[in-house]
Amino acid sequence: MIRAIAVPMLALALAGCAVAPPSGGVARLLADEHFAAPSQPVDAARVFEASDEMRRYIAEEIGDHANARGRQQALVGALRSKGRLKLDYDAAYTRNAAEAFEARTGNCLSLVIMTASLAREMGIGVRFQNVFVEETWSRQGDIYFSIGHVNLTLGRKPPKLGTRIDDGEQLTVDFLPPPDVTGLQWRVIEEDTILAMYMNNRAAESFAAGRLDDAYWYARESVLHDPGFVTAWNTLGVIYHRRGHLAQAERVLAHALDREPRNTRVMTNLVNVYSAQGRAQEAQALGRRLAQIEPEPPFAFFNRGMAAVREGDWRQARALFAREVDRAPYYHEFHFWLALALANLGESEDARRHLALAMENSTTRRDHDIYAAKLQRISSGRAH
Repeated sequence: MIRAIAVPMLALALAGCAVAPPSGGVARLLADEHFAAPSQPVDAARVFEASDEMRRYIAEEIGDHANARGRQQALVGALRSKGRLKLDYDAAYTRNAAEAFEARTGNCLSLVIMTASLAREMGIGVRFQNVFVEETWSRQGDIYFSIGHVNLTLGRKPPKLGTRIDDGEQLTVDFLPPPDVTGLQWRVIEEDTILAMYMNNRAAESFAAGRLDDAYWYARESVLHDPGFVTAWNTLGVIYHRRGHLAQAERVLAHALDREPRNTRVMTNLVNVYSAQGRAQEAQALGRRLAQIEPEPPFAFFNRGMAAVREGDWRQARALFAREVDRAPYYHEFHFWLALALANLGESEDARRHLALAMENSTTRRDHDIYAAKLQRISSGRAH
């Protein structure tokens, strides 16, 4: 599954740069004084900035095709041609436009940002869409990430008869395989929301790496760009909690929950904050409400399966991992652990099949290589 919007959920640059003054409503929820300067500048202006290499590519590789086929068609052709851009999907971290182009890889948000940057250099208008996919999750240690998806449309319709914008054609670019996006609903979003998503991803990635100061400044930039983007408020609340600023975490998460009263990610984190504050009754009351909305939260069967593994009960583990695969068929780790349970039960053929699915659905090159090595071991008759 494409990793576009990562949200840490506990179970979840500025240096040398001017800081944008927050509005009054946002300012009361920020706490700059509790965090050191980031390790590198947090600069939204660089997110869509095209590099000299990108401009050379447009001039040398796309220019003639644009004259013959039109700008939108020429850019889409370059994106889809394995012999030209050679793009690869990798969700290791969220790159800006220039970084994604240089690496020729990125998650879907990075690739959307890179494509928009190329399009604008070519004089093509862009429109961003938030695509409503079934919510999926990944994890890193005790941090769980909710995953969403975005795409973009190249070109704008001419505003009136006799005028021309771009080359008069709208083309949607999506970095999910075509069968996966057919029939999905979407909503147009502004560039500020894309910037908020980018900054939130970087905040979540910094948080997972233990860089809380960096995480704060990225989350701060996210809420400044789009105060209505609840995901970023959730991330900010988790950062406050991890740093030990419980009152600030409570205020931010309560603010997020006011905006989206049935947001289970925010509710889970607020339950954790209430518990850390010793407010057992409030934690229990919100926990009961959460359980009514989401009786089997993400990773519930997986965590029970891991407990069965620790007890050496591979049959129970197999059954529980299979339940997670049924409700999240594109998450690689569920397939991997189901394959391991099957291998330990002597069901080698099914184990190889699920390990191949883990490889197919892996979102980083590192995971792909790990699963490939495991598949080789299982194929040679070794389960571990």
